[in-house]
Amino acid sequence: MTNVFSLPVSKIANKIRNSELSSVDLCKFYIEQVKRFEKDVKAWAYYDEKLFLEKAEEADKHRKSGKPMGSLHGIPVALKDIIGTYDMPTECGTVLRKGKTQSQDAEIVDLLKSAGAIIMGKTATSELAFLSPPATRNPHDYSRTPGGSSSGSAAVIASHMAPLSIGSQTGGSVIRPASYCGVVGYKPSYGLISRNGVLRTSFNLDHVGVFGKTVEDVALLAKVLIKKDSYDEATVHYSSEYMLEECKKDPLFEPKFIFYKTDSWKKIDKKSRDAFEYFIKIFKNNIEIFDTPSYFKDIDKYHRIIHDTDLANNFQVYFKKSRNKLSKEMQSAISRGMKNSAKDYLDAVDFMKRSYESYKEVFEDYHGVISPCSTGVADKGLKSTGSADFNRVWSYMHTPAISLPLLQGENNLPLGVQLIGDKYDDHRFLSTARWLEQKSKKFYE
Repeated sequence: MTNVFSLPVSKIANKIRNSELSSVDLCKFYIEQVKRFEKDVKAWAYYDEKLFLEKAEEADKHRKSGKPMGSLHGIPVALKDIIGTYDMPTECGTVLRKGKTQSQDAEIVDLLKSAGAIIMGKTATSELAFLSPPATRNPHDYSRTPGGSSSGSAAVIASHMAPLSIGSQTGGSVIRPASYCGVVGYKPSYGLISRNGVLRTSFNLDHVGVFGKTVEDVALLAKVLIKKDSYDEATVHYSSEYMLEECKKDPLFEPKFIFYKTDSWKKIDKKSRDAFEYFIKIFKNNIEIFDTPSYFKDIDKYHRIIHDTDLANNFQVYFKKSRNKLSKEMQSAISRGMKNSAKDYLDAVDFMKRSYESYKEVFEDYHGVISPCSTGVADKGLKSTGSADFNRVWSYMHTPAISLPLLQGENNLPLGVQLIGDKYDDHRFLSTARWLEQKSKKFYE
């Protein structure tokens, strides 16, 4: 069989389209990976091999019939277990939703199916996409966390149990797991991908994000998912038709980046700091080190106000009826949220707009901001999914962010480089990310 590990997903899709590879054979390859790794990684919340193969057979029949095929025809995609599907449980990482299904597919599931993708199964998530971790382990070291809350979505890519997956981010739930697991994780600008049919934790902070092996892979998947949806009023009209083609183009001129050594820099372990210092040295002609804007210090406070208040609003039924079945972290967040005033919340939302207006001028002179994804490599133990200290600000300001697996830290574990771009400049942003990805390979080979 073709070695799919070495191919971009777009090339795998072309092989299927040209009848050089069947969807059944491709899916059998991933089935073998699941059999090999799932017992240790525990990345799946729901996985049915028989259903998976049936869908692959249907995809092959469709191809042989000569009917039009979408850009992801016959390609398996794994979904975070907060994304609604009518034919699979959507349990959201809590016993309170055990065995529950949705009456219809989420908007993004409809878009995937229209593109010919095969929904492979549901990946494990932290409880209600918050902090209490699932049983998932890091594929690089089973004694360490894969990050969260999109734990399984990152882990299935790292262990080659799926070629593409979808997660979500409210604080750092795409970027950090991608860094810990050594894969690419992309959080588009707020409003590009619909959350209709996806568990709502915070209207103002929730983003749908995607995982793959390369920048090209996540661009291909995002292209399919980006669409205005009248059922998610945060979505905007944004043309993604040429996203993959634009991603493959080099920037018109040598990119310039800002690197911030924020107050959280001191929290990074020495080996990881050394890796970043070397990275900055390699790209010294492209990177300028700046002091962190003073108002960034307020963003953690305002992010928490919005997040806690929205959790209290969205999960108050669980809190009132089944409080003892919620984690202590969730109970605490909801309790805090109930104490926030309307003024507190409105001030936090207002500051969100004002802080971006102050910050966006940066992108007039620079292609992006470079930052660590996390405080280092994946934390030891499975009781925490790690810190979102390097991620919250970008979720709060609604800018695109991507984790690129370019570095190594302690014990040669993966360490992601986070790139941040300007809001709704995702085409150029992905092109810049791919440039950084390719350039880094040359330096580190």
